Amino acid sequence: MTAVSPMTEVTTAVIDGALLLVAGLCLLCGYRVIRGPTVPDRVVGLDTIATNVIAIAVLVALKTDRGLFITVSIVLAIIGFLSTVTVAKYVTEGDIITRRGE
Repeated sequence: MTAVSPMTEVTTAVIDGALLLVAGLCLLCGYRVIRGPTVPDRVVGLDTIATNVIAIAVLVALKTDRGLFITVSIVLAIIGFLSTVTVAKYVTEGDIITRRGE
């Protein structure tokens, strides 16, 4: 039986603390999404939640030693970026897909 090194315990404790912190930040951003006075405030809140979910996926990948969560976080980052650009275009122009010549 091998002894667990103190560095592993410290790393696990830091990752657990970071997971709690990021989860709490998601709750605070959820408040901004619900109570945001303007639409851009809500969009920024949703974008921040997406970023926090990506951070949670990376932290879980570190904790469990599974690379699948890194792939999931990359896909979530791409989806979050595209949705933010789409909502920003809708807020500024009122239309997402514009046709030329109309």
